Amino acid sequence: MPPQQHWVDQFIRERSLPEDWHDRAGTHFDLLAEWLVQLAQTGRRLIGISGAQGTGKSSLAEYLCEALERSHGKRACILSLDDFYRTRTERETLADEVHPLLATRGVPGTHDVARLANTLRELLEGSASVRLPVFDKGLDDRSPEDRPAPAAPDLVLLEGWCIGARAQTARELAEPINALEAEQDPDGRWRHWVNEQLARDYAPIFDSLDALLLLKPPAFEAVLGWRTLQEHKLIAATGRGMTDTQVVTFISHYERLTRVCIDSLPAIADVLIELDDDHNIASLDIRGA
Repeated sequence: MPPQQHWVDQFIRERSLPEDWHDRAGTHFDLLAEWLVQLAQTGRRLIGISGAQGTGKSSLAEYLCEALERSHGKRACILSLDDFYRTRTERETLADEVHPLLATRGVPGTHDVARLANTLRELLEGSASVRLPVFDKGLDDRSPEDRPAPAAPDLVLLEGWCIGARAQTARELAEPINALEAEQDPDGRWRHWVNEQLARDYAPIFDSLDALLLLKPPAFEAVLGWRTLQEHKLIAATGRGMTDTQVVTFISHYERLTRVCIDSLPAIADVLIELDDDHNIASLDIRGA
């Protein structure tokens, strides 16, 4: 078995990925790795990977990291926006002081954006001994132990569900879009606060990206099924996770901004990966070459 095939097989097994991942890797993702090498050679090193929950951002980032090192001798560092969630205690404080919905992680304002910005700066400047936070989704809290980042990475891959998102106008925020907003945020106080955080604190980070890769679902409705599958895998692996009903409520927190990303980001993404209802890649468009 060729060395390339061996590590790809192992990668798929360890993550319980479907067998058609072999085809995705050989047909699409290896091309992306080559494209990233070209970007790094021109000094474009900070890459955003955006996509709704369940689209496969983490698996794609991990594969690209492996392929870059094994096939091209390039070192990449993955930063997950999820790992920069505020602690449960910090979110409970936000829930008390700003709005009860902020106890639920995920929306802009529930991340430690200052630490994220500092971490990105340190990595891109080649600082030694950079430490990365780790968030335990089963416990819904930050792990007490950080993890080391690779020294002097050639590329930094920042992945997250709202990477690249832009704030909405007051008119767009006026009406609730689902039952959660209508029942728990009738005056719009929560969604306006979240929007303000996105515009003030997240936009500078998103503006600093050298390129944006977007995994686009066919519609918002597909996201629920994919996110439910993620939770089933988490329960199987750790014994902890949300029920299907809890997932529906959880996803409702992100519906507004997820729809914004689905509608607006395809026009500005440097790479657009469109997914079909069965989670297969329908098309790959590398525009930022």
